[in-house]
Amino acid sequence: MRQLFRASHPTLRARLTLVYGALFLLAGLTLLAVTYLLFNQQLAQSFGSRYGVAGDRPTRLAIVSPGGYMLQGDDALHWLQAQEAELREAAVTSLLTQGAVALGVVGVVAAALGWVVAGRMLAPLRLVTATARRIAAAPAADRGLHERIALRGPVDEVKELADTFDTMVERLDHSFDGQRRFVANASHELRTPLTLNRALVELAMHRTSASADVKRLGESLLEINARHERLISGLLLLARADHEIGDRSPVDLADVVAHVVAQAAPEAEQARVIVHEAAFPAPAGGDAMLLERMVHNLVENGIRHNTGDGAGWVRVASRTSPGGGAEVEVSNSGPAVPPYEIAALFKPFHRLGEERMVTGRSAGLGLSIVRSVARAHGGDVTARPREGGGLVVTVTLPALSG
Repeated sequence: MRQLFRASHPTLRARLTLVYGALFLLAGLTLLAVTYLLFNQQLAQSFGSRYGVAGDRPTRLAIVSPGGYMLQGDDALHWLQAQEAELREAAVTSLLTQGAVALGVVGVVAAALGWVVAGRMLAPLRLVTATARRIAAAPAADRGLHERIALRGPVDEVKELADTFDTMVERLDHSFDGQRRFVANASHELRTPLTLNRALVELAMHRTSASADVKRLGESLLEINARHERLISGLLLLARADHEIGDRSPVDLADVVAHVVAQAAPEAEQARVIVHEAAFPAPAGGDAMLLERMVHNLVENGIRHNTGDGAGWVRVASRTSPGGGAEVEVSNSGPAVPPYEIAALFKPFHRLGEERMVTGRSAGLGLSIVRSVARAHGGDVTARPREGGGLVVTVTLPALSG
């Protein structure tokens, strides 16, 4: 029944089967009605030509009834007409009854054959639907675009639909690849002038003739240059993380967490934030550098978006998930985050309560990179507001396959 009706609406296969059955039933009823009329007319002509009709009755008709009585003239004719009516009624009843039974049996068989034929005709459409669902279920918009239907068979409407779908997906795939290459190439090309700018500014600042104003200006320019470098590094990493990881190495997220917490200690001390570590074994597979950057972004995000009053904290934990995979959870104190803002935090260049500008210490790519790295490893990331302020971000990665 679930195949016939979905969400209270019949499927296309069920509707086609009903149409086939209804057309066959209508044709069968028409045929039965025409047969009845022709049969009834033929009986009337046969009996009328043999025994005569009113106004043309035989005068010397004589028969012996089954009871042994001799019937002549009108009596014989009436008896024959009564037998004729009885025989006609029996024949017509037999025709209608057996025809209806035959029509019902053949109708059921026709409906079953219609169901099979409709299924075979709609099989290519199910293939198109399955491919579209796999692409739509991909963790990122450009994942799964390598899927193709590649339908084989005669060139008909369904084949044209499948080929058009393949062409559309192929163009989208090329478009996303071109976009990633552009971001990577543009970011790479921008590194050279920024490096040159930093060198020139440092050279001007370290001259013996440099005044205090020049040094202050140089420090401001170096800070702006560093922000741009962080932005370009984030874009390069984001472009790299958008590709699924093919060659995976065993990585224990507990080691990654311990290393990242040690690296973030100076920044946490400067921000007066206490970092708590709860690193339990969490074996996973993937790119160690990308996984380290993922955890680093989470910890850095927790430190920078905190209370700022000296009582802030960040808790970093790694563990094995119930499904056998690996999990990293980073929670922190901080300002309250509205639930409707959670999804927007994972968008590039979006920061809570700030404009889309590179004016802060980050470029707004932290959580975007976290999500891209997690999905490149076949996992996912979720976030929820913490009661009392702050966020709880959980990254789940699949189990390490042998």
